[in-house]
Amino acid sequence: MKEIAVIGAGSWGTTLANLLAEKGLRISLWVREEEVYYQIRDKRENKVFLPGIRLSSNIEPFMSFEDVLYEKEVIIIAVPSHVLRNILEKIKPYLREKIPFVFATKGIENNTLMLSSQIFEDVISWDVSKYFACISGPSFAREVASRLPTAVTIACKDQTLGRSLQYLFHTPYFRVYLTQDIIGAQLGGALKNVIAIAAGASDGLGFGMNARAALITRGLAEIIRLGKKMGANEKTFSGLAGIGDLVLTCTGNLSRNRTVGLQIGKGKKLQDIIKDMNMVAEGIKTTKSAYELSKKMSVDMPITEQVYQILYNDKDPKAAVKDLMGRELKEED
Repeated sequence: MKEIAVIGAGSWGTTLANLLAEKGLRISLWVREEEVYYQIRDKRENKVFLPGIRLSSNIEPFMSFEDVLYEKEVIIIAVPSHVLRNILEKIKPYLREKIPFVFATKGIENNTLMLSSQIFEDVISWDVSKYFACISGPSFAREVASRLPTAVTIACKDQTLGRSLQYLFHTPYFRVYLTQDIIGAQLGGALKNVIAIAAGASDGLGFGMNARAALITRGLAEIIRLGKKMGANEKTFSGLAGIGDLVLTCTGNLSRNRTVGLQIGKGKKLQDIIKDMNMVAEGIKTTKSAYELSKKMSVDMPITEQVYQILYNDKDPKAAVKDLMGRELKEED
């Protein structure tokens, strides 16, 4: 695979583009913002989303979907989940032949409650088992861009394609594992952001490390319950796309979702938090989808429910904690 398109020049899309470009591959990077386009083209830096990282000359930025997709052998999608459907609809006319898609998007679509693989199948209408893969795991973009050791998982039903993608992304500092569980990998990557908001709120309230550990552990139990109901492999959630990504996002200072929760715990209003952010915290929109999905699938997800009440019904975080702690006692599952 020599010609690769990356759709999305946020911190993660730019990082993945640079990782592959530094391996000698030619990368066409679709950029939405004109300011970012000129920064990358002229200064070899994305000062808006990844400041301080020198970008490879093998990256060529584009603002046209037709140009960025021309004669590509693989397409990487790295856009926020709430714009995913719209982006796929826009690129569809320029897909001249069937080639692999690798999704680096983590979220669940509002209203439809679809995962990326389901949106891909709905819009592009290609066989998910042959052309879809997703990359997930504990991977802050800045640390990967700084070449710090990182391990992730690529989920792909087709083992031959999965193996080729595994080698495509692997570098001495970026280790890639493989799974066929695309549902589990997507759910782990999406739902950890919801739990990270809860963990951040707990920290903001000053509730300590015991509370944080409990939220991570019981949050994982919620993710597993929903995952099993949707046909995921429970083993996935004990790996990088599950507990690995969950721990990082709930504890790391670079976590946007934890930061949202932290500020909520300190008394700041959600709209004021969003207004001050230049990057998307996926957990905000995913919380609504996850809450509605739990009701649709009849899965008990009390932490997710309380985060939903905090974000969308302005519930006091202290009252949410009181309700969680006061639930009927039960056996641990």
